Amino acid sequence: MNSITVLPVDKTQQSYLGKHLIVEFWGASNISDALSVEKALVLAAHKAGATLLKSDVHDFGDGMGVTGVVMLAESHISIHTWPERNYAALDVFVCGHHTDPYLAIKSMEKDFIPTQVEITEHRRGVQ
Repeated sequence: MNSITVLPVDKTQQSYLGKHLIVEFWGASNISDALSVEKALVLAAHKAGATLLKSDVHDFGDGMGVTGVVMLAESHISIHTWPERNYAALDVFVCGHHTDPYLAIKSMEKDFIPTQVEITEHRRGVQ
């Protein structure tokens, strides 16, 4: 059973440029293979309604983790994994109001199957 914690955001901040989610996946699976991680990031970008510009993923070796980023017209999604701890740190930043970073997280949850998720939302460019 997944445990998801979302920290509160001041919803009175009506004018902002984008949403930036800092995400922790605990008890995550499928986080040691660079190709699988890259596919998950690209799919997450698509599910969020973002425009993919480029992806780059690096495998640190057998059981050593993966780091990757997909550059988006709307900003980026990045990941760094620690398979030995079943942990992944994610960063999802999208600007504009036609993309939804929470849909990217939902997509990655299906691929990485975390048992616990913590999400902190920051609104960027608040006026």
